[in-house]
Amino acid sequence: MKSIVVYDSQFGNTKLIAEAIGRALGLSGRVFVMHASDVQPGDLMGINRLIVGSPTQQLSATPAVLNWIKTIPRDGLRGVRAATFDTRFTEEKISRTKVLPFFVRIFGYGAKPISYRLEKKGSGNRPAPGRFLCS
Repeated sequence: MKSIVVYDSQFGNTKLIAEAIGRALGLSGRVFVMHASDVQPGDLMGINRLIVGSPTQQLSATPAVLNWIKTIPRDGLRGVRAATFDTRFTEEKISRTKVLPFFVRIFGYGAKPISYRLEKKGSGNRPAPGRFLCS
């Protein structure tokens, strides 16, 4: 089984989680953990699993991840099982501001737009987003 974990990271948290996911997946096959800017079109050939992670920035995934997904051809993920995750502030930290909780309820976090876009690229599922809290 071949898996790729693609990530972007602003402060290193998302990278650490991507590497941990890669180590766990490595127990059942070949795994490549790559920054979104380093992934080439041929890297997706023959993969069974794709895991994509991003920090939540401005209530979405980072431009590096979203722009990388745009490079995947339509149906380029046919037959690939996908999973997504994001890193985000704790609820306590979010609630310290007056407006952020309102916008989070409307727009959400980074993994949701990734899931939607991967499904549009042909992944066999709309992955339920995972989340990791950073304080």
